[in-house]
Amino acid sequence: MVSAAEQMAANTSWSALGKATDLRNRILFTLGLLIVYRLGTFIPVPGIDTIALREFMTQAGQGIGGMVSMFTGGALGRMGIFALGIMPYISASIIIQLLTSMVPSLEQLKKEGEQGRKKINQYTRFGTVALATAQSYGLAVSLEAGELATEPGMYFRLACMITLVGGTMFLMWLGEQITQRGLGNGISLIIFVGIIAEVPAALAQFFASGRSGAISPAVIVMVLVMVIAIIMFVVFMERALRKIHIQYPRRQVGMKVYDGGSSHLPVKVNPAGVIPAIFASSLLLLPTTISTFSSGATNGPVMSWLLANFGPGQPLYLLFFVSMIVFFAYFYTFNVSFKPDEVAENLKNQNGFVPGIRPGKKTAEYLEYVVNRVLVLGSGYLVLVMLLPEILRGQFAIPFYFGGTSVLIVVSVTMDTIQQAQSHLLAHQYEGLIEKSQLRGKNKKRNRRGPSRK
Repeated sequence: MVSAAEQMAANTSWSALGKATDLRNRILFTLGLLIVYRLGTFIPVPGIDTIALREFMTQAGQGIGGMVSMFTGGALGRMGIFALGIMPYISASIIIQLLTSMVPSLEQLKKEGEQGRKKINQYTRFGTVALATAQSYGLAVSLEAGELATEPGMYFRLACMITLVGGTMFLMWLGEQITQRGLGNGISLIIFVGIIAEVPAALAQFFASGRSGAISPAVIVMVLVMVIAIIMFVVFMERALRKIHIQYPRRQVGMKVYDGGSSHLPVKVNPAGVIPAIFASSLLLLPTTISTFSSGATNGPVMSWLLANFGPGQPLYLLFFVSMIVFFAYFYTFNVSFKPDEVAENLKNQNGFVPGIRPGKKTAEYLEYVVNRVLVLGSGYLVLVMLLPEILRGQFAIPFYFGGTSVLIVVSVTMDTIQQAQSHLLAHQYEGLIEKSQLRGKNKKRNRRGPSRK
């Protein structure tokens, strides 16, 4: 059953969209910043041998090359200024959120409202700079080892580090601006645009493999059917809810007694959304990326072991991938998207209660019990969506863009952005209704006439 708000949003026309100036400005602002991001992926880092890089990426196009290109929008393959992508920011967010749940001082900051949130965001930015600096240095050394730099040396390393760190910080700023002044989650949209921009080339390569006989027509049909089935399954599961019945008692305001009402507290089957997929994938990118670019020249025993056992399709890679998906699904849900203690406290303040459950601590325990059980299904759904295509991709050499991670990100971000657009349209329609009611009230007052004089 869809809500009245969703029905109202579904019935909106293009004329209503044209009149919603705030929504139109947000859409144009978002598109403008995303275009800036795409242009930045084509601006190369100084000192790169583009011909050698192109030949290298052609040889490494499968496997890790496809994975990294997905998260950087092809910037790493061209060694653009956004070659690190937004991954350092995501990794820093993971570390800060883990520390927030373990360090009492950071946990206290989190409870201080807007000021505490600003300080935590500042710590995340500092962590992003540190991680981006370390990753850019490792990438610069790897480029030198792979003979992809025109003039290797300290100057090249410094130029590469400054360019890549600056590009990552600029991307972080773009994502924050889109979230605040645009439409949708900026970080997710940046990754989304990177995937969509590389899909046409991946499709052309996929069908070219079919024409050359590398992939049989049956596999091509199977992959297309699988992608459509996964999209339908993701849409169904992302809209699935567990509704908890909430009852409100009778209340007396002055001399009037208002009857108690009831409502539902919606709990999504996947409250964490696409975050577990992004977090888990980001942790698997750096070691294999450095190993790929170093061409084995600087690989020690540890790096060689990581490359052999944590490459796409390897058993340890799949096991670690599943473990991280499940961990981040639970961690992000209980620490960010749905906190049982805060929800129970809000219900208590509003005089709401779950029938048969005492308000306060008992309600929090009940909510935690329900969300834990729901997350068993939610995390299992995430594992199924992302693991099955990974296995098939490893068996049939299917491009990474047809994997579960890319499909999940594209579908989830699209749905979230559409929902935000519908919310803005609803707000615009409500404002229009209020203005009309006020105008009608003024007209009624003007039409009132005093008693006629005889």
